[in-house]
Parts: sequence; structure tokens; C-alpha cells
Amino acid sequence: MDVGTTRRRTRSEVSEEVDVAIVGCGLGGLVAGAYLAQSGLRVACFDSHYVAGGCATVFKRAHGADSYHFDIGLHYIGDCDSNGMIPRLLRGLGLEQEFVPMDQDGFDTLVFPDFEFRIPANIDLYRDRLCAQFPSEVRGIDKYIKLLRQLEAFLQRLESKGKLTGADKLRLLLTSRSLVANRATVAKDFFDTCTDDPMLQAVLAGQSGDYGLPPSEVATMLHMGLTLHYFKGAYYPKGGGQIISDKIAQSIEDAGGEIHLRCGIEEILVENGRAVGVRTEPRRGESYSIKAKAVISNADLKKTLLELVDPAHLDTSVVKRARDFTMGGAIFMTFLGIESNMLDQGMRSTNYWQFDHYDMEGVYKINRTGQRVTPQGCYITSATIKDPGTAHHAPEGIDTVEIMALMPGDARYWGVQDDHIKHWDYKRSEQYKALKYEVEDNLVARLEALFPGTSQHIVHRESATPVTHSRYTRASEGTGYGLAASPSQFLEKRPGYRGPLEGLFFAGASTRAGHGIVGAMNSGYQAALRVAKTLGRTIPEYKNM
Repeated sequence: MDVGTTRRRTRSEVSEEVDVAIVGCGLGGLVAGAYLAQSGLRVACFDSHYVAGGCATVFKRAHGADSYHFDIGLHYIGDCDSNGMIPRLLRGLGLEQEFVPMDQDGFDTLVFPDFEFRIPANIDLYRDRLCAQFPSEVRGIDKYIKLLRQLEAFLQRLESKGKLTGADKLRLLLTSRSLVANRATVAKDFFDTCTDDPMLQAVLAGQSGDYGLPPSEVATMLHMGLTLHYFKGAYYPKGGGQIISDKIAQSIEDAGGEIHLRCGIEEILVENGRAVGVRTEPRRGESYSIKAKAVISNADLKKTLLELVDPAHLDTSVVKRARDFTMGGAIFMTFLGIESNMLDQGMRSTNYWQFDHYDMEGVYKINRTGQRVTPQGCYITSATIKDPGTAHHAPEGIDTVEIMALMPGDARYWGVQDDHIKHWDYKRSEQYKALKYEVEDNLVARLEALFPGTSQHIVHRESATPVTHSRYTRASEGTGYGLAASPSQFLEKRPGYRGPLEGLFFAGASTRAGHGIVGAMNSGYQAALRVAKTLGRTIPEYKNM
């Protein structure tokens, strides 16, 4: 997004009354706002950040007359052919977006101490590669693939019908017993029924960084669903990780809606048990109260229920549940500009998942000890390799590389108190800087180990901690995953799109649509469906887009 648009949105006049007030301009809030604005409702979206899009944004760094654009949270997405969910959701708003295929023969490359494993965008080829790598484990591999196929068939049937009949449910019980049996299990328990080979289990869990939980905690169905998502193809949006957010935000304004940046919400206003509007934080010294017929919170769900809504308006069971929510993992990110052709260094249009060992449980649990943590692996990707036709990623002759690692999300680990996150002065803390640079050096060394000589050509480097993520998105515990996708917080046990108060609705990574780009976008659509129905409007049906 250009500087002029950002400046306008940080200074735009706030209406005193709208039909729908939306808290948070992440993709969930933007999609909801765009569909509702196109239905003729007056929509106003608010965010404390200076750019709309939440995790689906980039940040810019000057490099003389040129600049870098580094991705925050959108590094790859699945299911983006013409009939995929994301293209259809965009098409329902009258928007088009080109997606660049990654290496479909290996869009994810798992790098272990003793071997590499390339994950292709094809279930049958994936199965063949697993069998070739682990020839003594064919029976367990086929059991794993069988569950994938059963889930695939179930999801296709559910999408085509919208709702299962009694006959559908009976057929499911008779033909998809593994699916039914694993509806509430964790992935580790299912893996154990397939194999006791730690290397094979590590491969099966190799993409776990996409949901931020160890196999012993993640719901089996979430793990399998995410795996299926990329078997429909892995892509990167042409133009970079913010282009989708930019297009949707512009469509809101084109339909008469408002987007207010650097204008966080301090309180969701409640009268007689109903959400009736929002009050902003001070903006240039002045707070605004906005009346609304409906409020959608796309903000962190835990903070919505414990801070934005006065708990006095909520049932004690709702407050207790919100306090007991557990969050997904947190990520440390290092951003590099490298004056070298990374293609010549052997880098492909793939994501590299590098691991020091095969203990996937250990990768996560070490982050919860409260003690000093050294990364156990990393994730490496490059926007310039994935999207070579877009010039603004980096100055000519330079490739960008982003390296990520799981790290503790608790701000106290980084020497920061929660109430100081909104302030920038913590960045000057010597404790904070020392730990940050230590992790950054570790990740750069990992890149060097995979691509020798690369570190000698770094011309730009900087990093962001989970505290950085909390500062910009106000996410609990520095996570971009929302609620942890454990069996107790999955499917119907995850919050829906209607809040505990009349007039309050939810969107975002913590809802039943799930986390990630596609989950966030779908959550916005689902919230918009319910708000539109409540306010007597209609929006396009997804299956007809």
C-alpha cells in the first residue's frame, strides 16, 4: 500500500454511527467488512497498526533510492487454482489475484541431519516417496494415506452439500471408520498406530510449524486438514504478501466503507446485554464513540473477552473459558537482503524446514521451560525466488530471505512486561537486544550451513521477536496462530462466529474456520453471513462464487 493511502487512513474522519463496526483489520475483519459493505451496509474498520492486513502485510525498508519489502505472515498458501477457496472468496468481492505456483514437485523441503525429504503437491507421489524412504513402513504409511483420503472425501462431500443428512452420517460411519475414530485424537496418538520409526514420524510432522504445536497436542484432524490444503497446490501471491489485503481494503472503501488506522479500539460498548458500538483509544488526543447495530471483533479473542468487553457484561463461564484458552506457538523472524543470486546457490521455490534432530516434541517443549532457549531448527523462504516477476521485493541484484524459528512467546522471557509492549522503549533494553541478536546470529548460521558462502553477501539484516508481533497485532503471547488447535479447542469446541452477547460477532484465527490465511478469510466470510442475516441483508453464497 502506498504511503498516501496509509496517511489518509490514519487521519480519516470517524463517523458517529455505522451499521457494522469491525475491530481489527486483519484478513478476517477485511473480508467481513468488504462483503458487508457490498451488501449496502455502512461499515467502519479500526486497527491500531499503520497498515491494514494484520499478518498478511509487509514492511518496507529503504535502501538508498530503492527499498525492500519483507513478508510478515503470508509466505505460501494452498488451494489457489481457479476453484480454490481463496480465489472464490476474492471473486465474490469482484477481485482477481494471480498466484505463482511454487515447486509443485517439492514445495516444502524437510532437511534432517541424515536426509532431505521433498513434499510434492500430490498425495500419490507423496505416498510413493514415503515408501521409498521408509520401505519397511509401507503398511503404516498406507494407514496414514487412508485417513488423508477419507478426510478428503468427507470435505468434498460437505462442501458440495453444505450440510450432512442422516444418511450421509451413516455412510460416514460405515465407510470412514478411521476418520470417525480420530475425530478427537491428537496426531501423536495416530502416528503411533502407524509407525514407531522416529524418522518417519518426524517427516509426518515436518510441517508442524504451520500450526505451531507438537504432535502430542495438535488435533489429528487439524494436522491432516492442513496437509490436504497444500496437496491442492502450493502458491505465493504475485505482488507479495500484502497485495490481497490491499485489494480487499480498497474494495471496502470503494463500497463506501471506512478504514481507520492507528485507531485502536479501547472498549466494545454494551447496553442491556447487547453490543451497541465501540470506543476508540485516543487518536491525536481524542477518543471517539461509534454507535453500531453490530460489532465484529477480529481482534485477539482472549483480549476481546477479557479486556475489550467489560467482563461484568459476560457470564462467569464465558470469562473462565476465555482465561483458560491456550494459544498456539510464537515465531522469531530474521529478514535478510543478500547480494547474491540465491538460485545459483541452489535455493529453489520451496520452503526449507531444517531440523537438528527427529524429536518433534522437543522442538516445542524446550520453549516452555522458561529457561534460555536455542532454536532447534528453522524455516527458510525467499519472496524474490517465489515471485521473480515482482521488482519491489528488493533492489536489483539482491534476493530477500526470511528465516523463522519457534521461540517462547511470553514477553517476560524477552525481559518485557506485558503492559510495556505498546511502548517502543523496551527495544533499547540491553537484555532484550542481547537475546534478540543471539537468536538472529543462530538463524543466519543455519542459512549459511544450508547455503555456504551466503552470509558473506548479507547487505541488510534485522529481526522481529514475538514481542514485536504482539506490539503490532496485540496478539496474546506473541502468536499468529490464535487459539492452539488442540482437540479441546477444535471444531465445535472452538468459538463460533456469534459472540456471547447479542450484536457481537467473531472473526479471525481463533474461530472455527481455523488459523492461517485461508482460515482467516473464511472466518470473515462466515461472520459476514451471520451479520448480514441479522441486519436483513444478503451476501453471495460461497458455493456459487
